[in-house]
Amino acid sequence: MITKPKGTYDILPSESREWAKLEETIRKICRLYNYKEIRTPIFESFDVFHRNQNDTSDMVTKETYDFQDRSERKITLRPEGTAGVARAFIENKLYVENPVNKLFYMGQMFRYERPQKGRNRQFNQFGVEALGSDSPLIDAEVIALGAALIRALGLKDVKVKINSLGDEESRNAYREVLVKHFSQYKENLCPDCLNRLEKNPLRILDCKVCRHQEFFKTAPKINEYLNTESKKRFETVLESLDNMGLEYEIDDNLVRGLDYYTHTVFELEVNVPEFGAQNVIGAGGRYDKLIEDLGGPKTPGVGMAFGLERLLLATELAGKKLVADDNIHAYFIALGENARKEALKQINFCRLGGLACEMDYNAGGLKSQFKKADKNNAIFTLILGDNELENRVINIKDNRTDEQETINIDDIYPYILKKLGTKNSCSGCNKEKE
Repeated sequence: MITKPKGTYDILPSESREWAKLEETIRKICRLYNYKEIRTPIFESFDVFHRNQNDTSDMVTKETYDFQDRSERKITLRPEGTAGVARAFIENKLYVENPVNKLFYMGQMFRYERPQKGRNRQFNQFGVEALGSDSPLIDAEVIALGAALIRALGLKDVKVKINSLGDEESRNAYREVLVKHFSQYKENLCPDCLNRLEKNPLRILDCKVCRHQEFFKTAPKINEYLNTESKKRFETVLESLDNMGLEYEIDDNLVRGLDYYTHTVFELEVNVPEFGAQNVIGAGGRYDKLIEDLGGPKTPGVGMAFGLERLLLATELAGKKLVADDNIHAYFIALGENARKEALKQINFCRLGGLACEMDYNAGGLKSQFKKADKNNAIFTLILGDNELENRVINIKDNRTDEQETINIDDIYPYILKKLGTKNSCSGCNKEKE
């Protein structure tokens, strides 16, 4: 038996409606904030993600799926969405059309990491990117969008963890003191942090191995090295969050996993006890140098991303159902070949009018078909045999009330609509049937 690769999974019919509802909710929230959808390739040129030799993030150095195609071009399966969106922004000159582009994406990403619940090697990510504005207000807007999505999923207790990495001047000043501090403890640093010490010491603050050591806790804080402009900008972001009623906590050790971030960085947490200590559900920040690094014009940007699997896991653990139990409007039980042909005709007519219908194409017995009607949670069960067909009538049962009636076959559609209290959703159907 051939099985799926490790770290991948199948979304089965019993789960797909939850996924569809989540995606629908994301699109509704993005529309409220006027973010437009962009769809980029699942694989990109290797250089889109591996352009910076100083990038020490695990995602870039250890987790990407890299290969050569048949023309020996170096290709990478996208591990995240921002770089691909930035490439598309430059290549398609979106900056010519609009000074500010507010974009969102949903799609599959790939990282070679140890699979665990809510984290897979192939996973789905939603993200937003606001390109073209350096206003701190749009940083706050992106955070508010993330919080609005979480609440729209029924998760009310949202907290923002936030920090500022400052501008280039502030980062350079902070970098010097970090190198000086951590150089005293080289023998205690993990191999990854030894490498980060030379290339990007801020990434040491994100290390899960070293963070519990005492020298880590006494490391200098970046807020002590922010220049006046960076401090003012950060204060504006915080003031905006206050004005919108968003709860936040300043985390001095918060940095993002990719090296192109500047100024605002943040994480969104949910209070779901079953999630454990790792309750971060989304994260992002500002990246004013990324577009230039990829060969585009000077363009400020800010964005964030969520793993869809993490969002669904959080709603599940919190006991929130995104969709009601699946059901159909009508299940047709047809007894006999001619009855089945007539049932299919009626089913198709009802479907064209917006009613979800089903029948047993395997021609099972009466008892078996009743069971299938129950399994499909049919609101109405209709029974058609040879005698009924000859008299052009059909027996219909309202499973909500157990009320049963015999009606004319040609009245099925209007009868169900009336019982549902629904107007005809297909204006041409009655005319077509005539």
